[in-house]
Amino acid sequence: MLFTDSIAALSSGHLPSGVAIIRISGPHVRFALETIAGAVPQPRRAHYGPLTAPDGRKIDQALTLFFPGPQSFTGEDCGEFHVHGGRAVVAALLEEIGKLPGFRQAEAGEFTRRAFLNGKMDLLEAEALADLINSETEAQRQFAVMNSAGAQSELYLAWRKRLIHARAMIEAEMDFSDESDVPGSVSAQVWDDVRLLIAEIDRHIDGYSKAEMIRDGFDVVILGAPNAGKSSLLNTLVQREAAIVTDEPGTTRDLVEAVLDISGLKVRITDTAGLREPAGKVEAIGIERAKERANAADLVLFLQDMSEPGEPQLPANASVVVIGTKQDRLKDAAVDKRYALTISTTNGEGIDELIKLIGASAAAAVGQRGDVLPSRLRHVELLNGARGYLESGLSASDVMLELKAENLRLASDRIGKLSGAVDVEDLLDVIFSQFCIGK
Repeated sequence: MLFTDSIAALSSGHLPSGVAIIRISGPHVRFALETIAGAVPQPRRAHYGPLTAPDGRKIDQALTLFFPGPQSFTGEDCGEFHVHGGRAVVAALLEEIGKLPGFRQAEAGEFTRRAFLNGKMDLLEAEALADLINSETEAQRQFAVMNSAGAQSELYLAWRKRLIHARAMIEAEMDFSDESDVPGSVSAQVWDDVRLLIAEIDRHIDGYSKAEMIRDGFDVVILGAPNAGKSSLLNTLVQREAAIVTDEPGTTRDLVEAVLDISGLKVRITDTAGLREPAGKVEAIGIERAKERANAADLVLFLQDMSEPGEPQLPANASVVVIGTKQDRLKDAAVDKRYALTISTTNGEGIDELIKLIGASAAAAVGQRGDVLPSRLRHVELLNGARGYLESGLSASDVMLELKAENLRLASDRIGKLSGAVDVEDLLDVIFSQFCIGK
């Protein structure tokens, strides 16, 4: 796809920095390199020299690179200026580039959008690239790298090819039913494969919750009575004062959340208001929020003060582990068998074991990391749509071959929209607006 304008943006991190990279792309890149760097460098070879404004003012001494299209990230001519990472240097260079004919500041995700429109990557790979940029843990990185390398694309392309083949067989049966070389059993074979495909799609959709955990985090909620040690545990796990700790019961009245990286998995830990009756008006709201959050959690750590044990109010809709706290206050007393683990935030006893327990629970919930999973709600919605059309095709009467073929076409179109093989213009603004400027 040919663009008449060229774009420029800072593509590296926050300023100031040791080095800042300014990226340019479009039909005017060669002119910009000649004007500012004095010449167009040899393709993919760094050239070191002065960068100057058209009026002769020196901007910086820097590296310049040139990537001719179509062998570039965007598929069109691209250039990079590797300058010193001062705010004034970057601002001056971007200002001079912006004055050149045909150049403007890039919008969020515009470089990647041009790469997609020029066929350098499909929509799934573009989304995976956004996930890779935003990855915080090793599991997120592995998941994004696998998808950016085309794992999702290959799966959905294979499904779409099967549907196109099935539709071709049905239409052949309609058009050439009187020919001897078109067997009458084609329909049976096609619909057997469609049933298998529906089962494969169902299993794939079921994996979305695992993808959510990898991207958004395994959700752990700390629950218990006031002064059971919830806030102290949160602070110990994150190794900072994330929550206020006092001897006064009911200090925590709202949800306090922090994030951990445990064995490469993102884990969200939430401290909650202490469960007790009666409670004040504000505290009662906090307790209600605590119960709601616990019921939606992947794992609940129910803390109980072993020096003042009572009957725990365990949530009914969550996986719960009962933890005995304040172990340091118990001298020779036997530990109650009701506790899966006993800890002390004062001397650190049992904390390493608790972290291992959380990590094991998260790993079990996520499952094998190499699985291809739907990474966006958009994917699930399109797959559910495709599945619905396949079910409609199966349920249609055998004498209505045209309707069956049309359902196969609609299903393959839904799967095609996943990668952008079928028109997705209405989605592009939403998808690429989630990228940073310069990518």
